[in-house]
Amino acid sequence: MTASPSPQRPWLVADVGGTNARFGLVTSPGAAPGRVHVLAVRDHAGLAEAAATYLARHAGDVRPAAACVAIAGPTAENGDYRLTNAHWAGNAAEVRADLGLDHIELMNDFEALALALPTLGPGDLRPLGDAAPSGDAPAAVVGPGTGLGVAGLIRAGDRLVAVPGEGGHVDLPAATEREHRIVTMLREERGTAEAEHLLSGEGLTRLYELVARLHGVPVEPLSTAQICARRTDPLCYETLETFCSLLGSFAGNVALTFGARAGVYIGGGILPRIWDVLRRSDFRRRFENKPPVESYLRAIPTALIVAPTPALAGAAARLASLEFV
Repeated sequence: MTASPSPQRPWLVADVGGTNARFGLVTSPGAAPGRVHVLAVRDHAGLAEAAATYLARHAGDVRPAAACVAIAGPTAENGDYRLTNAHWAGNAAEVRADLGLDHIELMNDFEALALALPTLGPGDLRPLGDAAPSGDAPAAVVGPGTGLGVAGLIRAGDRLVAVPGEGGHVDLPAATEREHRIVTMLREERGTAEAEHLLSGEGLTRLYELVARLHGVPVEPLSTAQICARRTDPLCYETLETFCSLLGSFAGNVALTFGARAGVYIGGGILPRIWDVLRRSDFRRRFENKPPVESYLRAIPTALIVAPTPALAGAAARLASLEFV
């Protein structure tokens, strides 16, 4: 049977991205993760070191019995992991030994986000459009952050199963003449045009540079946060609108791939900063505009996830579904 968490032997849950690592503790069955704190990935040599820092600062004398870590990168069946956009890499067994855990699970970060979907309430979501979810149909999550994550959530009997992938590396879904020109410049620069090249934090700065080149104006070096904040700057606003439009087409492709009639949900750290731009943008129109399946897509809901740490809930859900001693 699953070893239930307790205040003396809690579960450690973590969501590790290319920039930040979020940690929390689950101290009773069904409880939301508590004592949530964020550590900078660059400040720690690896996962075990960051987890040890978190536990020393926020867990007192308590030591977790089990852990589930959502990783922004590939994880192998033998427990090997590697962050796609940062330097951390290692093996789950080593982390388990270093932290004195009875059990550890590693999973893709968007797999955890998919498992968190059933835990989200109305206050955790901002709808984009008026469609309603369709029963027990599949759902999907996509999210531009340090990278571009994708995962599905399907029902298998009485269980919900998350299906992770590397969908952020598919080709960019350019639909307008201007977008095709941007993609052409991107291919000339990088030799390929993956969705993640523009639909991510670093991608947004790259998109800003490409939009500036289209207009023949000098490129001012701006960070992702600065581009998001400068709504009144015409070049920044055009960049953000293009970003949202491309994301809409990409999300529509994901909906068709998974048959995600229960909805496509947008995670990651960028979109909550620009909600005003997103809701006025072409995101939803581009999501639906895929002849001859417009009516199919029109019935699929889309929403922005605004819950602060949803992947931690997904990691807790994974541990709750397991049987280990």
